[in-house]
Amino acid sequence: MLGVPFALVWVVLGLSCILAGKVNKHKPWIETSYHGVITENMDTVLLDPPLVALDKDAPVPYAGEICAFKIHGQEAPFEAVVLNRTSGEGVLRAKGPVDCETQKEYTFIIQAYDCGAEASGASWKKSHKAVVHIQVDDVNEFSPVFREPMYHASAMEGKIYDSILQVEAWDQDCSPQYSQICNYDIVTSNTPFAIDRNGNIRNTERLSYDKKQRYKVMVTAFDCGQKRATESVAVHIDVKPVCKPGWQGWNKQVDYEPGTGSKQLFPKMHLETCDGPLSAVRAMVELQTSHIGKGCDRETYSEKSMQKLCGAASGSTDLLPAPSISTNWTASLLTDSGRDSDLIFNFDGRQAANVPEQVVPQNLTDQFTIATWMKHGPSPGLRAEKETLLCNSDKTEMNRHHYSLYVHNCRLVFLLRRDFTQVDTFRPAEFHWKLEQICDKEWHYYVINVEFPAVTLFVDGVTYEPYLVTDDWPIHPSSIDTQLTVGACWQGGEVSTPRFTQFFRGSLSGLTIRPGRIETQKVISCLQACKEGLDIHSLESLGKDIKFHFNPAQSVLVMEGEDLESVNTAMAKVSYINSRQFPTAGLRQLHITTTVQCFGEDICISIPDIKALVMVLPPSEPRITIAGSDQLVRPAADLRGAMGVAPFKELRITSTVTKGDGVPFSAVVKLPGVLEAMHNLDYCDVLVIGEELNPEKESLEIHHSSLMGKHLDATNSTSGISIYGVDSMAHYEEALRQVRYRNWRPATLSNRRFRLTCSELNGRYTSNEFNLEVSLVHNAAPVEHVNHMAVQSQYMRSVHHPLMVHSVNSHISGTPPAATVVVVICIAALVCIVVLGIYRLHSTHQDSSKSEEDGAKDPEMDWDDSTLTITVNPMEVRGHYTKEFPEKAYSRSSGMARG
Repeated sequence: MLGVPFALVWVVLGLSCILAGKVNKHKPWIETSYHGVITENMDTVLLDPPLVALDKDAPVPYAGEICAFKIHGQEAPFEAVVLNRTSGEGVLRAKGPVDCETQKEYTFIIQAYDCGAEASGASWKKSHKAVVHIQVDDVNEFSPVFREPMYHASAMEGKIYDSILQVEAWDQDCSPQYSQICNYDIVTSNTPFAIDRNGNIRNTERLSYDKKQRYKVMVTAFDCGQKRATESVAVHIDVKPVCKPGWQGWNKQVDYEPGTGSKQLFPKMHLETCDGPLSAVRAMVELQTSHIGKGCDRETYSEKSMQKLCGAASGSTDLLPAPSISTNWTASLLTDSGRDSDLIFNFDGRQAANVPEQVVPQNLTDQFTIATWMKHGPSPGLRAEKETLLCNSDKTEMNRHHYSLYVHNCRLVFLLRRDFTQVDTFRPAEFHWKLEQICDKEWHYYVINVEFPAVTLFVDGVTYEPYLVTDDWPIHPSSIDTQLTVGACWQGGEVSTPRFTQFFRGSLSGLTIRPGRIETQKVISCLQACKEGLDIHSLESLGKDIKFHFNPAQSVLVMEGEDLESVNTAMAKVSYINSRQFPTAGLRQLHITTTVQCFGEDICISIPDIKALVMVLPPSEPRITIAGSDQLVRPAADLRGAMGVAPFKELRITSTVTKGDGVPFSAVVKLPGVLEAMHNLDYCDVLVIGEELNPEKESLEIHHSSLMGKHLDATNSTSGISIYGVDSMAHYEEALRQVRYRNWRPATLSNRRFRLTCSELNGRYTSNEFNLEVSLVHNAAPVEHVNHMAVQSQYMRSVHHPLMVHSVNSHISGTPPAATVVVVICIAALVCIVVLGIYRLHSTHQDSSKSEEDGAKDPEMDWDDSTLTITVNPMEVRGHYTKEFPEKAYSRSSGMARG
């Protein structure tokens, strides 16, 4: 029994060995190559395709199972692990930490092994060799680090750089995503610098050494994973001073003392071009004085006076006189006395004035002149409306415009329609000018000279021809009266209610019409001439290569030159001058613009503009002093005489000013460095103190010949006499010394008192009140044989002035002293002897005097009044309007302002 089983075992074992050799007959199979990815600091490799081994011997145990994966070569830090022997799944794992920064990729060989033919693992079969590529994925574990601990650079001031310097940071990460620097940023705020993604630092504005000499800028960096550098780096940028193109050596403010003539503004100024190869320099100097009066410092005398001073023809009519009793059509207008009493009328689109018919010039021929100062600007939303300065239209029934001056869409238009009675043909009727001055809101002087059919416009002395002339038929003659208006046009017909239309919006001053002749350009230039402006000191010393040009007002000077040294010399000679004796104090702005041309280029060097100031110091105020004898004692015969007496024969008028050192000096004395300027007066008034003059027995007169050759006129009345006009103190002295007082009934006179005052610049400076008393020497009066009461002298006639202020006159009775009585008694006998001898002669003279009282004149004493117009004394105006309108204080009978 024991033998049989033992033999069976050996048989089974033998058969098993034979069968096993037959079962494990296939090798495992895997892919030929694998690609894997592992993130650094991780242990599992992601393979593509997955690690799986197959065996055809499956499902036979052991032979069909996978027992191992083996790695060969490069000492790879990985191991392969079988996860499932039956399915053949496996995994690659890192043996330790994998660092991308140490090694980014791995390549090795892998083989799969089955479990062999039995449980002991004998007779394993291995697969073919497969290649495995493994890439190590980076982790953004490092921050950017700058290569330098600090950066330093320098930049020249005034220059814009593309790159002042470049900073550089790096990153230890292995991948491009985390190792590259994608952005730089400036941490410091409010700096004139910027940085690009490559680390280039540039300046965003021109640096100034004077403003700041050194900048410290902190810069940080970001990698492409947006990890910021742990520490920012400091960048020091030094600003280096460089040559600055521009004007150097000038003062921001220049003080000007009145009366010193021309003063250089930039005596040490020179242009620095930093050795640039320039070919031409152009500099423009502008004096800005629009805030002063009518655009600059002008004499503030009346328009009438200025016309006399400039030699204008007489006969002009002032359409905008100062309001007064005789010129009341301007009383409702808005006025602005402005600076230095310039009378300005402001129109806001609601005011207008009808000029009285007796004032309107009736004899406008083919030659006449219209002149005015105008300040006008565009009116928003009203560009389509006409704005009328002056309009002569039908008063009733119809609405025809005979002539007018208006502004339309910033164009000046003059309309002139002739009557059919002159020429029945198509004729020029509208003249248009398009100028910037019309709407620039500045004062300009406009003069229209009409020499029909030619019409010429002068603006600030410059001639402009019309750009458009429109023809029209003449107006049919009619008996309709016309109405002249200022500030609007009168619409008297074709409407239910007559009204004003086409209102003006702006300011006007000195609007005049002169019929019969046109104004010369010389006079026009004189009337608008500015007393202050730019000048060139020592003009003859300028080089021939310097070209210069002044505008008409001499407020803008343009100079051009090719040589830099010549330009510097010329600019150093630019001066400011103010010829007014008493200029308007205050600031004037200076603006200098410069352009430099280089060879082959238009503008190569940028020159900064200059803004400076001229400070006109307050003038030394004059003290006008009237001096002379304040008592005039004359016998009655002198007062009764044909010439009367000259109360102011010993009169003296002086003017003194006190300089800064407190020393007074006469205005007519030349001082070193001081120009001798003409010192003018504009009126002197002689007022009667007490009762007004009685024209039946006395008069205060001045002969017209005393005013010839002078810019003076005079009016007189029972209240006194006024001499007016812009003229020198010497001429006023001469005229006042010719004033005569006559009294052909002096027996009733105790005394006569007069008060004399004089003015400069329309009352801006006034003299002292000079009082003079005229009295009689009763005991020394000779016997008069001729009664002069009715004899008319060769002097101005007295015209009663109803508004002169009265004052109580003190009558002093003349009582002869006791000695005189004794003398009279002693010689009484002698008188009786001679009285019979002279009786006949005395009777003859009495008859002659009586006939003269009845109105007869002595032919030799007849007064020629052909050259002098007798007008109402304008002192009435002063009493009511002087304070408000001092420049126009005197009105003539024609409504004109005092000349």
